[in-house]
Amino acid sequence: MKTERLIADDSGIARAAELLAAGETVAIPTETVYGLAGDAHSGDAVARIYDAKGRPSFNPLIVHLPDMGAANQIAVFGPEAALLADAFWPGALTLVLPLRPDAGIASLVTAGLDTIALRVPADDTAQRLLRQFGGPVAAPSANASGRISPTSADHVLDPDGGLNGRIAAVLDAGPCPVGVESTIVGWVHGQATLLRPGGIPAEAIKAALGHALAGFVADQDAPNAPGQLTSHYAPNASLRLNATDMRDGETHITFGRPGPFSLSPNGDLTEAAAHLFDLLRRADREGKPIAVDPVPDHGLGTAINDRLRRAAAPRS
Repeated sequence: MKTERLIADDSGIARAAELLAAGETVAIPTETVYGLAGDAHSGDAVARIYDAKGRPSFNPLIVHLPDMGAANQIAVFGPEAALLADAFWPGALTLVLPLRPDAGIASLVTAGLDTIALRVPADDTAQRLLRQFGGPVAAPSANASGRISPTSADHVLDPDGGLNGRIAAVLDAGPCPVGVESTIVGWVHGQATLLRPGGIPAEAIKAALGHALAGFVADQDAPNAPGQLTSHYAPNASLRLNATDMRDGETHITFGRPGPFSLSPNGDLTEAAAHLFDLLRRADREGKPIAVDPVPDHGLGTAINDRLRRAAAPRS
């Protein structure tokens, strides 16, 4: 298969919508990372997502929608879910909610669960495509499963861990401004629970709800939301985290100081999140073990550290 590279103009968006309607997979930009989109109503299209990524079939996918009206047709929103949707949609927040039985979503999307993960992206190109396509799209990150998430079209087409030749097209709208995946919130035993840290800090969600989120330790053998596998976002090289010393033979990713692989010379967590996956890719190409400076574990730093821990986890 030859992967088309589409410019994010009217004709490119129309072509992407045409491919989605034909059951093909298209990598699309969002404000977080590029997602590999397929028609969420079509089991065949969703199977093509799994096949392209080599993704475990038990890992649920996030469904992307243009607005709250479309989301209400697929899931049941309780008061807290509606409050968070109003506060953070469109944006980098995914909500895991009860699936409506008549939603028509392919069972592969939810991995057979009775809940579904929904997000309304803020990215203008994603919004235009969703409205032109006219239906929900399942869209995990557009990379080989377990590899570094893509924040540009070049990453999607990267011969090492990318999807060139495995998907129909990539819709190129430049780099993703947030640079880490969405925060995922679900309700466990009726309590709002942080299932995955991400582009919306937990502190902001706490402020909106008026109370803290519960923490949640995922069942690694049966995750109920995307991004919960322990070894995930992995480069080929080994990672040493919270590195406070320089060792010979390592590529060093720095934070709060300059360097050829600096997440943010000034210690800006937003900048660091946007650069994280790109720097992991660049460092991995050096062919040496990677050491990463300590990153503060608050705000977006929580999401950054979560991704780094998963990248450093032993390979299964």
